Amino acid sequence: MTKEVISKMEIVRKPIVIGVTGGSGSGKTSVSKAILNEFKDHSILLFEQDSYYKNQDELSFEERLNTNYDHPFAFDTDLLIQQLTDLINFKAIDKPVYDYEAHTRSQQVVHQEPKEVIIIEGILILEDERLRDLMDIKLYVDTEDDIRIIRRIKRDMEERGRTLDSVIEQYLTVVKPMFHQFIEPTKKYADIIIPEGGENQVAIDLMTTKIASILDLH
Repeated sequence: MTKEVISKMEIVRKPIVIGVTGGSGSGKTSVSKAILNEFKDHSILLFEQDSYYKNQDELSFEERLNTNYDHPFAFDTDLLIQQLTDLINFKAIDKPVYDYEAHTRSQQVVHQEPKEVIIIEGILILEDERLRDLMDIKLYVDTEDDIRIIRRIKRDMEERGRTLDSVIEQYLTVVKPMFHQFIEPTKKYADIIIPEGGENQVAIDLMTTKIASILDLH
């Protein structure tokens, strides 16, 4: 880390923490990357909840295949909160890496230095009050179910080699019910609701203007 960055951090009381959430396929990643790109010349990082799926080494591979990744219990939220708190206090962390082929946590870690702006993104980041309390701005990306499933089918078939039938079955039996039970109710905690995700340029422009104003104050 350069002396210039450290000097800036000493002036800033704490990093700005921006939470971005929404259902699978809602466009939350597009929103996060749009904000990240807008402030690429600043000290900023993207902090993904997906990195904090629980370690499942004690389970057989067959048992791991039945993991419900859309349930709050799938995440090691205590570790996520601990490491996010460290970043907020300008302490570096070694972030876990999840191995999606082995369906458990990898032995590798990613070293992460603190930054002035932290974007934390994930489907259930507003579900835990302790995590919400660490955020300065909370965004919920609100997209209709039919659009989200189309995006998920396209992603899973093109990027993960899955069949159409398997994607639809998982969506109907796990993803959709978990969304309505755990994810959609967290909308009430959001400061800003963004319809249609990354395609809503007006909302993104307003959001980036707000962040810029906070950075200017710092």
